[in-house]
Amino acid sequence: MKKIVTFVSILSLALVAMIGCGKADNKTVSTDGSTSMEKVIGALGEAFEENNSGVTFTYNPTGSGSGITAVAEGRCDIGLSSRNLKEEEKAQGLTETVLALDGIAVIVNPDNPVNDLDLETISRIYRREITNWQDIGGNDLEIVLIGREAGSGTRDGFESITDTEDACKYRQELTSTGDVITTVAGNPAAIGYASLASVKDTVKALSVGGIAPAEETVKDGSYVVQRPFVLVTKSGAELSGTAQKFFDYITSSEAHEIISSAGAVPDIRNRDRRRDGQQGTFLCRT
Repeated sequence: MKKIVTFVSILSLALVAMIGCGKADNKTVSTDGSTSMEKVIGALGEAFEENNSGVTFTYNPTGSGSGITAVAEGRCDIGLSSRNLKEEEKAQGLTETVLALDGIAVIVNPDNPVNDLDLETISRIYRREITNWQDIGGNDLEIVLIGREAGSGTRDGFESITDTEDACKYRQELTSTGDVITTVAGNPAAIGYASLASVKDTVKALSVGGIAPAEETVKDGSYVVQRPFVLVTKSGAELSGTAQKFFDYITSSEAHEIISSAGAVPDIRNRDRRRDGQQGTFLCRT
């Protein structure tokens, strides 16, 4: 019996040595975070599954803040954030990689006659300094302000760009991009904001300062209400083989067409860039 136990112990040690200190690979990739990134990350995950037999991709749409926390706590492989990391988050050992750029569309009901607002007017609306659509060329209706919940990357981006942080007077604060779009679509007096990649024809996206939200105007910077789609990983923590392969794939030029088809603008810096899991840095293949 002692010899058997000794043999099992030696075999276990040998297996550990073979595997190393890397994360065990169960052929799954788990992502968690931004609801705005649903269309983009869903398309990338589907393509990855199709090209890698036996692999399972999962996406948990919890919001940017929750996704960042999930990575920090080791509850997912890759976090998804529709804003850059804050300094205090980076101090927790988290690393960001910009996957794409996305416009934040300012949306209204299709029956609203207003088609364009400048940034200052949008700011004044959300501060409740302008309260009736009639004052800005619309119908005689009280403006209903729809926004996202605290911790949302879309909200952080919108409020930062419009200089309305801690000043917005929301009628409703909703927990997903889809909820904002549905609510605005059903209320002729509503205004909201949502990921351009997720906007449907049930709402109307306004021009801002005469510039329509589109892939081209986000890419050239002329549409100013935009933010990054960010992948969040933990510095020094090695991904599983499958998760690393997924990361390498979605940050390569091979994924650009899928990202564009999903309505976002690929980060042109992502040209076959891979993550060094042990160092938490990014290296370019030549």
